[in-house]
Amino acid sequence: MCSPLSLKSTTIQQKLATPFSLGAFGKTLAISSIIVILSYILFFDQSNSFQPSNLLTIFKQSFPAVTAPPGSHPPTNLSHIVIGIVGSMNTWQQKKAYIEAWWRPNVTRGYLFLDRAPTKQFLPWPSSFPPFRVNENITGFKVYPKIVSPVQVRMVRTILEMFRESDKDVRWYVMADDDTVLVVDNLVEVLAKYDHTKYHYIGTSSECVRSNFDFSFDMAFGGAGYALSYPLVAVLATKLDECIERYPYLGFSDFMLHECLTDLRVALTQEKGFHQIDLHGDISGLLSSHPQSPLLSLHHLDTIDPIFPSMNRSESINHLMKAVSVDPSRLLQQTICYHRPSNWSVSISWGYSAHIYENIIPRSSLRRPIETFWPWQRSARVPLYMFNTRRRSNDPCQAPHVFYFDSVDHHVKGNKSTVTTYARVARRGLGSCSSSGNHSADSITEIEVYSSPEIRLEMGGKECCDIVHAAGMSNTRVVYRACMEGEIIA
Repeated sequence: MCSPLSLKSTTIQQKLATPFSLGAFGKTLAISSIIVILSYILFFDQSNSFQPSNLLTIFKQSFPAVTAPPGSHPPTNLSHIVIGIVGSMNTWQQKKAYIEAWWRPNVTRGYLFLDRAPTKQFLPWPSSFPPFRVNENITGFKVYPKIVSPVQVRMVRTILEMFRESDKDVRWYVMADDDTVLVVDNLVEVLAKYDHTKYHYIGTSSECVRSNFDFSFDMAFGGAGYALSYPLVAVLATKLDECIERYPYLGFSDFMLHECLTDLRVALTQEKGFHQIDLHGDISGLLSSHPQSPLLSLHHLDTIDPIFPSMNRSESINHLMKAVSVDPSRLLQQTICYHRPSNWSVSISWGYSAHIYENIIPRSSLRRPIETFWPWQRSARVPLYMFNTRRRSNDPCQAPHVFYFDSVDHHVKGNKSTVTTYARVARRGLGSCSSSGNHSADSITEIEVYSSPEIRLEMGGKECCDIVHAAGMSNTRVVYRACMEGEIIA
């Protein structure tokens, strides 16, 4: 038996079920809402110096559905993205080389937010750097005495201060640190798949289980970079200081933002191309088995070894950017193929490295990074990482011959091919794998990889390859091609 309230509710639902009633109700609701808004503006909000342009803003906030559908917008491009870089004058001398590697003057939009004005040694400010801004002084805030970490509050408020720059035609705000390297072409491609008129919070977790456990598995780590859609930043800008007042005891800017966005009912969308790099040592194992996702960022470059042997950190990044300039879509994308006559497995991380194994190793194993690195906290207990790894091995049937990206040649011999060359840096120092028939790869000094720059690798796309090699050759060729329907690579 239904209660009177249930009966009343059922009756209303039945009445609304007819097309005429639904339309009438919708019109009545819309008209009533507009009248309420106008009444508030005209009679109850005189103290706020109302401007006519405010009416459109209020109307859009009241009726978020009154926006153009995603398909009616032109494709997202780099001009739609504004990048906020959080930096410090104390470390700018050491960090500026990382930003110079990826920032495109007069093309990339954004700002470098500093804790204080640049010193004389950096003035006049070079046009090759992002324009700088000095973060607002928060010492006068009423909540300031309760703030556990003013530096972290400065960092999170950079979002608000960037929004106040009032840049036009913005779809996305991207935040990063001054030691973050971004691949902006891939960033455009990834963000373009999302509806920028909706609330989006896009980033990644740490590579380490312990770091995520200490904060949140659903939080974007800011050093890796994260993206916020314009509508989300617009509402966040009105709520951020209020949120800081709620959480002055939080000592980590990324976690504070996560809490503020959670209060707005906005959850993180994970993108595997962002990299916090909460690791130490040699990360070549990770970069050689990158997830099948466009590379978006690398962080903590000062806490790891240079990513290329015989180069310093800034030289390594500039070297990587040579491959980015030719084909960012393939950068670090792993392609695996086999040479049966030699019993070789070959794994290519385009633009970074090539591995030859003297054995047929399943793809599922080769896609796991070799653990050449160690976690951010050495005392952490297993499980250490958010992904599966392989241990280093001295078994000649399991240890790879390693070659690093040496050069890239675009449009070779007019056949519209890109050739990337990978050179051996050091001998493996092991015998040959006897179980595979002693087909040693010790004589190989160079690997050439042929790909087509005319065909951009789609997000999550996979390519197949063929190996051209004859006994006694000192180099090996790998030719990329489209995979055949139902083709099995094993």
